Amino acid sequence: MNISIEQYRNKLRAALLGRFAGCTLGAPVEGWTIDMIEKYGIECGNDYPPKDYWPSHPEADTERYIYCTINDFLRPNLKNVPADDDIGYTILSLLITEEGGGKSFSLNDVANAWLKYLTMAWTAEDVAWKNLKNGIPPEKAAEVDNPYQELIGADIRCDGYGYICPCDPARAAELAKTDALISHRGNGVYGAMYFAAVIAIGFECGNIRESLERGLEYIPADCELYKGLRWALDIASEVKTPREAHRLVTERYPDMHVVHTINNACLTVFALLMSGNDIGEIISNCVAMAYDCDCTAATAGSIAGACLGMDALDPKWYECFNDTAISYFNGPREYSIEDMLNRFEKLAVSE
Repeated sequence: MNISIEQYRNKLRAALLGRFAGCTLGAPVEGWTIDMIEKYGIECGNDYPPKDYWPSHPEADTERYIYCTINDFLRPNLKNVPADDDIGYTILSLLITEEGGGKSFSLNDVANAWLKYLTMAWTAEDVAWKNLKNGIPPEKAAEVDNPYQELIGADIRCDGYGYICPCDPARAAELAKTDALISHRGNGVYGAMYFAAVIAIGFECGNIRESLERGLEYIPADCELYKGLRWALDIASEVKTPREAHRLVTERYPDMHVVHTINNACLTVFALLMSGNDIGEIISNCVAMAYDCDCTAATAGSIAGACLGMDALDPKWYECFNDTAISYFNGPREYSIEDMLNRFEKLAVSE
């Protein structure tokens, strides 16, 4: 690593907590329109963009990921990181790497982990998981009856590979690609590669804009994701509000699925570049842009944490987690955040 172990630990902590905070803030309003988010933020006294975790919710008893409800994500009830796929797949990236032989794990290792740990899944992940269980080989699991190959799922799974490859974006992107290929193709894979590389770069350069720019080197320049990211980076200085970001992305991609990799990646870029060096403001703006806002806010929080470290993260966003993240996968119901940090670090310093 081109940074000290102390710097790495500080940034890793900020990246993981930033991811958890972004997901926790976005989950209660996942799938809402921007008008719904703005109206409710004002009505419940949480403002728009939201200034803190949500204080209440009109459907608070709705189940999320088997073991939690929306109630568990609300400010008065927060006592850990509630179960969510944006949390679960970060844990799973750790398990895949540990159990698959470190930074040289294979697609078969990814498949084995999915069959061992998954209890439920959505869209591309659900299709690939069922294909694996039906005996379709890992290299084909993404290709059979899968109309979701370019949705956002693969890039919400990639952060752990940036964490264990600090300052080594090429390797981070390659690990993310291996993971992504179990369920995605095309821009779905490139999204995972891009964001893993950006996180790895962030540890070294400490600058959000530079990390986003340099990350483009690790995906094909002729793919649609590259073109979208280049557009977002070029106009980001002109985008001042979440509503404006939402409008621009909707106008550019009017018929694109709201959980597609490309449109959500552009929103993530806008949130990261309009919010200064405040991780809380970054995730707040991301959630306020709607679309797949728990995924985008989690990714933005992770990138910002890797770049900026703990000084940029207000304790109100993580003290309520009490060192505990809830899992809906097979295995432990609870994971110690401190233990996860130690395990990511152990992988990072290994060859």
